[in-house]
Amino acid sequence: MANYGTVLITGANRGLGLEFTRQLAGDADRIIATCRNPARSDELRAMAESSEGKIEVRALEVTDYSQARKLARELGNDPIDLLINNAGILGPRPGNLVQDVDAWRRVFEVNVIAPTKMVEAFADQVAASNRKLIANITSKMGSIADNTSGGAYIYRSSKAALNAVGRSMARDLADRQVTVLLLHPGWVRTDMGGPNGLIDAPTSVAGMKDILDQATLEQSGGFYNYDGASIAW
Repeated sequence: MANYGTVLITGANRGLGLEFTRQLAGDADRIIATCRNPARSDELRAMAESSEGKIEVRALEVTDYSQARKLARELGNDPIDLLINNAGILGPRPGNLVQDVDAWRRVFEVNVIAPTKMVEAFADQVAASNRKLIANITSKMGSIADNTSGGAYIYRSSKAALNAVGRSMARDLADRQVTVLLLHPGWVRTDMGGPNGLIDAPTSVAGMKDILDQATLEQSGGFYNYDGASIAW
């Protein structure tokens, strides 16, 4: 069993974020579970209330970068062993070339810029920890090599950009011994993935957690399926 000390999770109120919170509660001393609106996150708050203080629910809109910086200041010198950039949105998925530009900008803001700004805000706390881990939850749909069906321009391009950002993070944080992983959760039955997903959230998160449990600095910058298999860029 791995011990994570302190874990910070974005988008923790539902789906994969909620499941990460549940599964990591047994291995972490402290989980900072963030979401946009804690007052409307009944399941997360109930989990926190039964955790005997281990799970802290904090309000965080990931595109409010001043709010992220404020949280970093509040945590002060507290180390963060694992930062999970989980929050993301799908956006519209028309199959033709006509795209909603405003929606495209919004998806890039949430899926690419926000995770980058989270790492910017919390890099010092991650680097000061024992585990020094960052997990960016991406998608196989961001793989250019795997794109054989076309479509989904907005979501695909945002995840391809997140992969590029994550690769750069791995290189830029290597001298601080920080490991950055890009994790594809699979097609999961969540509000975002829909009811036809091939796996459930517990299966997906258990697989990604196994990868994190065994992660080494040599793997930093790698793109992995939830079952541990490498994914082509």
